[in-house]
Amino acid sequence: MQAIVECVAHDPHPKKPHTKPPLLACDVHAHVCGPRDLFPLVENRLYNPPEASTKEYLEMLDILGMSRGVLVQPSVYGTDNRAMLEALAMDPKRLRGVAVVPFDVSITEIERLHALGVRGVRCNIVDLQVGKGQLPTADLQILADKIRPFGWHIEFLMHVHEFPDLDIQLKNLRVPLVFGHLGYVPTHLGQTPGFDALLRMAKNGSAWIKLTAPYRLTTEPFPYPSVLPTAQILLAEVPHSLMWGSDWPHVFIKSAMPNDGDLYNVFSEWVQDKNLLQKILIDNPTLIYGF
Repeated sequence: MQAIVECVAHDPHPKKPHTKPPLLACDVHAHVCGPRDLFPLVENRLYNPPEASTKEYLEMLDILGMSRGVLVQPSVYGTDNRAMLEALAMDPKRLRGVAVVPFDVSITEIERLHALGVRGVRCNIVDLQVGKGQLPTADLQILADKIRPFGWHIEFLMHVHEFPDLDIQLKNLRVPLVFGHLGYVPTHLGQTPGFDALLRMAKNGSAWIKLTAPYRLTTEPFPYPSVLPTAQILLAEVPHSLMWGSDWPHVFIKSAMPNDGDLYNVFSEWVQDKNLLQKILIDNPTLIYGF
């Protein structure tokens, strides 16, 4: 078993962005962590997250000028969604959630989670001690059939370059599919067949891509210039299938801890068209997360 990494804490002093986001803008990717005495961590985790409270997250949103937020279940809690659900209850109008559930989840449980603000389920095949990089296609089909009537989506944390036929493998799910971290392809690999498959999915309307965590794609320091070509490809080829997220509190990061205001500034330099900002920050999150 791998050694468990102790993560550093997020920057508690986010800066105001150079340009204020539009009204009703949404951060579609963040996590809350702790306290550990209330929400124990799973044994097969890869890292120990620092405490990152809902109060701190909402304060960060306020400083950035983001009206809404989406909390995604981190791997360290497995299918125990209580920390995220407690956070959603603190501001149910402003927050939505993406849960992790067992593949045999009941319809009753899906109904319960929906009432509490959950709008999707996460499939993480990266942050695992066992099963890393394995796509559970048959189980995902069962899950997709269950969540489809609720309008939910499946969010993937995966390295799309590892799956050159990704669009073929996932074509029968028939629910919206969301992919984190620009597809999570290290920048030194360039444009891979798996990334091209992701583009095909986005072009046919089945995939949505989060412009999140550029620091996870490169070993470069801020502002992560080698990520720009990937962002430019996405903005040029599938501009209407994109969303933005902070990835707060930046758990399990292997480079220097970024400031959230600086991260938003990088994104705002990528996207300067006001109509496209409206699509990325407001229209797409409203559609996917049901605000």
